[in-house]
Parts: sequence; C-alpha cells; structure tokens
Amino acid sequence: MTLIAIVGATGTGKSDFALDLAEAFGRVGRVAEVVNADAMQLYRGMDIGTAKLTETQRRGVPHHLLDVLDVTEEASVAAYQSSARSVIDEILARDGVALLVGGSGLYVSSVIHDFRFPGTDAALRARLEQELADQGPGLLHARLRAIDPETAASVDAQNGRRIVRALEVIELTGEPKAARLPDEPVPWREHRIVHLRSDRARLVQRLDERTAAMWQGGLLDEVRGLIPQGIERGVTARQAIGYAQALGELAGRLTRQEAIDETRQLTRTYARRQVAWFKRYRHAETIDPDDVVARGAELARQAAID
Repeated sequence: MTLIAIVGATGTGKSDFALDLAEAFGRVGRVAEVVNADAMQLYRGMDIGTAKLTETQRRGVPHHLLDVLDVTEEASVAAYQSSARSVIDEILARDGVALLVGGSGLYVSSVIHDFRFPGTDAALRARLEQELADQGPGLLHARLRAIDPETAASVDAQNGRRIVRALEVIELTGEPKAARLPDEPVPWREHRIVHLRSDRARLVQRLDERTAAMWQGGLLDEVRGLIPQGIERGVTARQAIGYAQALGELAGRLTRQEAIDETRQLTRTYARRQVAWFKRYRHAETIDPDDVVARGAELARQAAID
C-alpha cells in the first residue's frame, strides 16, 4: 500500500516531480497514478491560470479529479475529501501507487488525516453569508479572531468563504477548536509526504515569470470563453488568483499592468501561506526541487520504498 503526498508552494514543480516519480515507479514494475489536490484544477476550462497539465504533458500517467466541476459550482473540501479517498482506495486496491499532488493545504490535509467535517446549517450559513455581504470579510475575520485566534491566524482575512465556514462550525459545535485541524492529526491511511521547497528569491522570480506567461499564453481569451459558462456567478472560480484579475481587465476595472501586478502580489502572498501550512507536516521529507542531485536521490528513494 503506497500513498505519497507531493506538496509545496505554487511554482515549485510538483506536477513534474510527480511525473518523474511515476516513471521511477514504472521502472520497478509499479503503476503510479496522480490524484489532483489543487482546488482550482478541479474546474473545467480553468487551465492556463492553474498551470494544469495538458493530456500530452501528462506522459501517459493517469490523472484523477481534474475538470470535475463547472465554474458555477462551489468547491467543497468535504466533497473533495470523499471523492479523493474513493479514488485513492481504488488505486491502492489494484496495487497501484497513489500520488496526491497539489498545493491546496486544507485539501491535502483532509485526505491524509482523519479529519471529520462538522455538518452545516442552511439558515445559519445564510445569515453569516449575508453578514459577509453587508460587512465585508474584515469585520467577520475580526470576530473570528476574538473567538479563536489560532483559527483566525490560519485563515486569510480576505477569504470570506473560509471565515464564514469557521464561524459556522464554531456556532454549531460551541467549540472554537472544532474549526481547525488538530495539532497532532491521526493518519487516515499510511502515507509519506514529500515537501518541495525552493529558495524564496528563486521562487518569487519563477512566480513573476509564470504570471507574465499566463497573459502571454492566452489567459484573457480563456477567461473570455468562461464568461458565457457563468464564471462571474461562480462563488469559488471567479475569485481564483489570476482569473479575478483577468475579469477585472476585461470589465475595464484594471489595466493590463495592474492586473498582472495584482496577480503577482497575490500569488506571492499565497505562496507564503502555503509554505507556512506545509511546515506543519513535521514528518515530511523536504527537498529543494532545483537541486538536481537531491531530486534524483529522492525519486530513487521513494520508488525503492515498499
């Protein structure tokens, strides 16, 4: 039974590392399959801005949980957890290797740890969402910080959906700690974690170049094509980094340079949060993906572990 989570900040090369590892397993007679753990890659049509691999780029390695949501649908960690675990169980049942690959920390944690999501209450959720619309995320985040500083510290102050969900869980359970992951989580299945972590300066340069490449590669045309599909109504999709800025440019709210600069800044901030999240994986094997020798040694080591 082999479940390996490959995690790291955006731009650290998780997809390429996973493909190299799948090929390393193939050389020793094991079939490895990738299970997506990037929340935005769940969406059909959101390809350029999420750095989603094309069919050709996947090198024949099976990929799961890509393109499973319409842009009008709301991504749910609880629903993702169920789908991802089902796919992983199927891979392991046929003696395959499951490679859980992505930078969405909560999505990864929901799969590899025995984390159970509290229920929801439609009336309570509607009230909190109305308060979010009326007051904005800042005031709700301040309320969360007053109730549960630890949870508030782990939630982006501008992420209204996460703030609403945390407040909902706290009200439903009466326990502030219920809205955050446990400090010492229990594993769902035996697993290993490979954390790709690049030098900050190199990573920032790579992220800035990638943002420019998104616009050069046709992000505006991609977003323009998603408008008739309802991306502007999507709760999750329209807020994705790069997509929100492209929508702003198309609507005339942002210039091209403003859209690119804002995307760069938000991407850097997101990468910092990812690094902080994955630091909690104390048993992870951390490598610098730019270190060719270390990368090769880690690939060989992972493929050799039974």
